[in-house]
Amino acid sequence: MTLQVGVVGLGHWGPNLVRNFAALSALGAICEPDEARRAAVLANFPGLRSFARLEDLLADDGIDAVSIATPATSHGALVRQALAAGKHVLVEKPLCLDPEEGAQLAAEARRAKRVLMIGHLLLYHPTYRALREIVRARRIGDLRYVYSNRLSLGKIRREENALWSFAPHDISMILDLIGEMPVRANANGGTYLAPPVADTSLTHLTFGSGVQAHIFVSWLHPFKEHRTVVVGSEGMIVFDDVRSGPDKLLLYPHAVGWQGGLPSVEKAAAQPIPYEKDEPLAVECAHFLECVATGVEPLSNAGEALNVLRVLSACQDSLSRGEPVSLDAISE
Repeated sequence: MTLQVGVVGLGHWGPNLVRNFAALSALGAICEPDEARRAAVLANFPGLRSFARLEDLLADDGIDAVSIATPATSHGALVRQALAAGKHVLVEKPLCLDPEEGAQLAAEARRAKRVLMIGHLLLYHPTYRALREIVRARRIGDLRYVYSNRLSLGKIRREENALWSFAPHDISMILDLIGEMPVRANANGGTYLAPPVADTSLTHLTFGSGVQAHIFVSWLHPFKEHRTVVVGSEGMIVFDDVRSGPDKLLLYPHAVGWQGGLPSVEKAAAQPIPYEKDEPLAVECAHFLECVATGVEPLSNAGEALNVLRVLSACQDSLSRGEPVSLDAISE
């Protein structure tokens, strides 16, 4: 019998999870206190089990796992509740808002022998996977610098700032590419709409290997931009998630160096990099089901999520204090 997943939360992201788990024949139930939201989903899935209270969903023995898509402030409590009920858990980013609580949740999942996976969607993006392969194959030489812009107009929130809302995806991707934790975080931002919630933030990360990275996030931007640039000693890659087709992932084999004591720049034409066209969320949901069924450790497991949470926390600390924060004491 196919594993049955209960989707918890039917706001902005929950319906996408419903659609994907249904396509995988794994949608067992929905849980949402808002009756109108439940009715909207049930109109497309008549006969689907529906719950207003999480306690009732968790008491259903026919549900093997839950996928949580609620506000970030509720993640920690809901994950703990689901694990205590013996359910496997896929929770949207971030795992929670406190590294200590994140470590406790990871320990609880291990004790319960349950899968705890976090929805760091970019790690499952086929375009990012193609980019990652290029970096791992050293086609652009040694990594030097990574930057990521995640900008848009809207999705303004009161319960979490732009850093916590947007940056987890970029941090997870940058840590995966570089393969180490940063030693220093320096973040600043602007608060305009609902103090003290920051609407923009610019974070600079320094790594022990010498690699540098920055992350710019904002929901006060005139147009949508989701772009990641990776600079190596022998080339550069641009992942532009707003574009489609061959321009989505481009390799620039530029040669930059010195000749006779003078700077030398040899520009080269961009080379489109092929990538699969699968929907990232479909890949993520299928991976979660595979991990539950086989016991395979998720790509975005609790340990990976905890590292992202530690970096986020350091960035927030820097943002609040207005000065750089050392992460030397944080292990990988």
